[in-house]
Amino acid sequence: MAQLAIVDAYQTFMATAQPLINIDTDEQYEAALETLEQVLESASDTLDDPLNPLIDMLSQAIARYESRDEELVAYVAEAGTVPADIALLRTLMKQHHLTGSDLPEIGDKTMVSKVLNGKRTLSRQAIEKLCERFGLSPAMFFG
Repeated sequence: MAQLAIVDAYQTFMATAQPLINIDTDEQYEAALETLEQVLESASDTLDDPLNPLIDMLSQAIARYESRDEELVAYVAEAGTVPADIALLRTLMKQHHLTGSDLPEIGDKTMVSKVLNGKRTLSRQAIEKLCERFGLSPAMFFG
């Protein structure tokens, strides 16, 4: 009798979870990401949390979808070729809505452009100033 209850519960679960487990569209992908975020916030950071199997299931479904998305695969490949300091600098600029003129720690906008294009490297002094400004560890600039 308990076996039938488990099968029934599983079928009910899969009827609800199917779009999050077998992701075929960007909308389902976004929904799976949002659901995973909510589950992660609800779960405790212990190995025996009952939500861990659901976290694993959603994570694997998201990873499968991402591995089939050509744009995302290309983005990840390209991102892997960008040096850590440039990637971090671009992220900071995007998050804080900054332009090259907004980073006096590096120099003028021409110098910032040279750094972003890989023609110049960040000086130790610039890294220290950026870390102080944004509350970062210098190690983040070295990947």
